[in-house]
Amino acid sequence: MDKNTYRSIVIKLGTSTLTAGTSALSAARMVELVRQVAELHQEGRQVVLVSSGAMAAGRERLSFPQLPKDIPAKQMLSAVGQPRLMALYEQLFDIYKLTVAQVLLTKTDLADRSRYLNSRNTLNALLTQRVVPIVNENDTVATEEIRLGDNDNLSALVANLIEADLLVMLTDQTGLFTADPRSNSSARLIRDISTPTIPESLWEAAGGEGGKLGTGGMFTKLQAADLARHSGTTVIIAAGDEENVLVRLAAGEAVGTRFSPLTTVLESRKRYILAGGNNVRGSISVDAGAERALRRGGSLLPVGVTDLKGKFDRGDAVQVLNPSGSEVARGLVNYTAAELGKIHGKKTKEILAILGADYDDEVIHRNNLVLL
Repeated sequence: MDKNTYRSIVIKLGTSTLTAGTSALSAARMVELVRQVAELHQEGRQVVLVSSGAMAAGRERLSFPQLPKDIPAKQMLSAVGQPRLMALYEQLFDIYKLTVAQVLLTKTDLADRSRYLNSRNTLNALLTQRVVPIVNENDTVATEEIRLGDNDNLSALVANLIEADLLVMLTDQTGLFTADPRSNSSARLIRDISTPTIPESLWEAAGGEGGKLGTGGMFTKLQAADLARHSGTTVIIAAGDEENVLVRLAAGEAVGTRFSPLTTVLESRKRYILAGGNNVRGSISVDAGAERALRRGGSLLPVGVTDLKGKFDRGDAVQVLNPSGSEVARGLVNYTAAELGKIHGKKTKEILAILGADYDDEVIHRNNLVLL
């Protein structure tokens, strides 16, 4: 595989990886992982870290004998550990003159379309500035009802959020096995999964709890891999202590277990747009020039909009109508109906003065638009 295929990479670092199997964060292990991320960054790739370890850091600081089961105690450990974890990351990445940013998310941030877009825009803005976002679930405020449950599934949602080419989940195992290798010496490593459905036997083999310091296990990694590959992302589960593992994976080397994407990111997005046909929130009428631009593969700009109908929010699906009233496209809009009502027919450079903020230059970006 051409290593340039992986331009955008999400890396999930589990607690067992960050502690190197001990009861505390391993500075030596983290230094090595940061070095590899810096190398990927230097190659021009965009990298997002989804990092566990906050509870382990808090547990170490407060000398807790073991990870508690109740949510308030876990939230307390996270509140203590999260700033310590980020301080360590900042020190290590500063060695390579890289800036990091903390991004804390909950399930509601990604379930609500407006928050989803805000989260995506924030991450994309950070990546544009060559900052390394470090994402974690907001454990200090999440409850049993709203928490994502583990950073494995969070990493898959982040991969979807930024339309990543590759999701790497590092763990204390070399990949996915036909059985638990810790208790079955005949367990065999699965190198590649490309079937539309993951065999039930592998789900059963992946069952069970995670380590003493973390909350996830191989089952949640399998869940996350299945989610991400349906969004067009290649997924690899590999051992965090494998030599130069991140650099080798980004270069296309076969390490660990690889899950082939079941679709392209673009096809996945187009299906989402078209599947939202029953949830179209409104329509946007465009002039002949805008219609020609769309058919040539361009985006829809405010200046080309002549009218609009319906009450839609940012991220909603809308119809795009030509001057004769026929639907020529469908897309996800970047502005609310109220906002678009103020800027339609205007030039892009006027958006900031009219609205006080400009979320995007385009009303609908070409990547979020399907011609009909």
